[in-house]
Amino acid sequence: MALDRITLSDFRNHAATELSVTARFNLLVGENGAGKTNVLEALSLLAPGRGLRRAALAEMARSGSAAGFSIGADLMQEDEPVRLGTYLEPASQGRRRVRINGAEATAAALAEWLAVTWLTPAMDGLFTGSAGDRRRYMDRLALALDPAHAVHSARYEAALRERNRLLSDQREPDPSWLDAIEAQMIEHGSALMAGRARLVEALAVRLARMPAEPFARPALTYMPGAPEHEGGLSQALYDGRRRDRAAQRTLSGPHRDELDVIHAAKRVPAAQSSTGEQKAMLVAITLAHAALAAQGRASLLLLDEVAAHLDPVRRAALFDQLRSSGAQVWMTGTELAPFESVASEAATWRVAGGCVERA
Repeated sequence: MALDRITLSDFRNHAATELSVTARFNLLVGENGAGKTNVLEALSLLAPGRGLRRAALAEMARSGSAAGFSIGADLMQEDEPVRLGTYLEPASQGRRRVRINGAEATAAALAEWLAVTWLTPAMDGLFTGSAGDRRRYMDRLALALDPAHAVHSARYEAALRERNRLLSDQREPDPSWLDAIEAQMIEHGSALMAGRARLVEALAVRLARMPAEPFARPALTYMPGAPEHEGGLSQALYDGRRRDRAAQRTLSGPHRDELDVIHAAKRVPAAQSSTGEQKAMLVAITLAHAALAAQGRASLLLLDEVAAHLDPVRRAALFDQLRSSGAQVWMTGTELAPFESVASEAATWRVAGGCVERA
């Protein structure tokens, strides 16, 4: 068990929803637009970041509500539950706030308690999309394994923006200012690259233990945008100052990283694989990561409309892998039929018009 007594207030189309959770498998069943994915999005906000839709906070507040929104959940511990919460209110000035056991906390602190992984239909284009999409994907997976990753990412991005601002200024940048900013980029950028490298290495080991079928096994390679050590990144930034000044942006660093994925059996790039093979590779990575994330911490696995797009053999394999993942699993679907083989061990929630009832 991971979470119990989940509450949503004025979130999307949920005015006041409460779920008392008693099972590892949780099925949210209802028509399109009923509010199933909204529950998953709310759960994804119990981790740092912008959630599984990457939506603006103002969009998450229920239409007609001027009070913002709030999300809470009890994290079950051996001795007593820990109350996790995040909310947006008019006084928040457009920033979501976090409380842990009633005390104000940073969003990054949520990752110290709970690892959250998800797979949604919007991710189907990951391998054919931009490198930036894959970097965000790596960072989200790395965060679930190492809570400090969020801090390094945020501080590196802040320093990168400041360096780019200086580079694009008409006046020649003061070298001492560049030295100070680059010191921040080196410290946090090196940690960022190290976290991504550890993630890909751990995933590769886990994927190698998984059967090649029925999910296409991917081979992952981390391709850093600069040398993977502090001295190398420092030298790359220093040597690139004149070039970066001409380009008015920083051309070396972890913001240029790439995740290379190929179909291991066929030795074909994932971007050139069939749509079904790409989906199967994403499922394989998600399952491998869920098993890693569940080691040592409570973890959630959020799967939006995943079962409906798998054949019966792959659905059965998916459920078998989920049983051994150690995560609390939340899945959505428009009907119960795709979940028939796991329904007896799952809690089923009927969702309609932003209301959720235990079936």
